[in-house]
Amino acid sequence: MTIDLNSDMGEGVGADAELLEIVSSANIACGAHAGDAAVMRATVRAAQKAGVAAGAHPGFPDLEGFGRRDMQMSAVQIADTVRAQITALAAIASSEGVSLAHVKPHGALYNMAAKDRVMADAIASAIAAVDRALVMVGLPGSALEHAAREAGLPFAAEGFADRAYEADGSLVSRSKPGALITDPAAAAAGAIRMAREGRVRTICIHSDTPHAAAIAAAVRRALDAQGVRVAGLRG
Repeated sequence: MTIDLNSDMGEGVGADAELLEIVSSANIACGAHAGDAAVMRATVRAAQKAGVAAGAHPGFPDLEGFGRRDMQMSAVQIADTVRAQITALAAIASSEGVSLAHVKPHGALYNMAAKDRVMADAIASAIAAVDRALVMVGLPGSALEHAAREAGLPFAAEGFADRAYEADGSLVSRSKPGALITDPAAAAAGAIRMAREGRVRTICIHSDTPHAAAIAAAVRRALDAQGVRVAGLRG
């Protein structure tokens, strides 16, 4: 059994260095919700040194709200900003001898597109315009998955070790109590359950979740103990 562990990087709020020693994929902010060219380059270099797969983490153009506020944008606007963000990171990565492996939308863009097929199609079209080999990451059974399949993109269904779920499989809003799982043992147990169920290909630990490094370490130890191979995403 093989599974990927991913974490958001280059956002200026997380324990990136510690997490890069544990995870297998880094979702690198592309300057819209966090980061800039210098941070992108430094994060790509750090991921490369750690042997961690690098991917793009495009979000709404919302630095003030960290990309976690719902925004109303047309499908064309979403496709344009996602494509521009991926292209910017891909150019930096290429100059460092690194090829991007995946794309995972960030924050509100991810959550809205999980339920909105028009938004999901816009994201998929942007990814396809850059590189059809890029793996698109999203919730299993979501509009993102259906959009990826129709666009001919490889897709990786994602679970979250540090987030609670609603009954419909969506993530509990961060505004609600209990949305975050901060206990490493509980997060590890959830990760093992997801790995055993086989519905997800990658599991996320957010870099800005309290105790993120401890959570990631506990999850990795639990997977190792169960004989689960941890490896980065590839198409």
